Amino acid sequence: MADYEGRCMKCKKQVKIKDPKKTVMKNGMEAVKGTCGKCGTKVFRILGKAKK
Repeated sequence: MADYEGRCMKCKKQVKIKDPKKTVMKNGMEAVKGTCGKCGTKVFRILGKAKK
């Protein structure tokens, strides 16, 4: 899987998402869930519309 970055609210920085898992939200947008590589807090990043 590709390397994703997201904003960690605890570190207040852009961090690499550790153990990323792609999901599709109810409204059809793709997102990536994972944890912060530095502090272990949950990180969530919205990617955009899901491709059909």
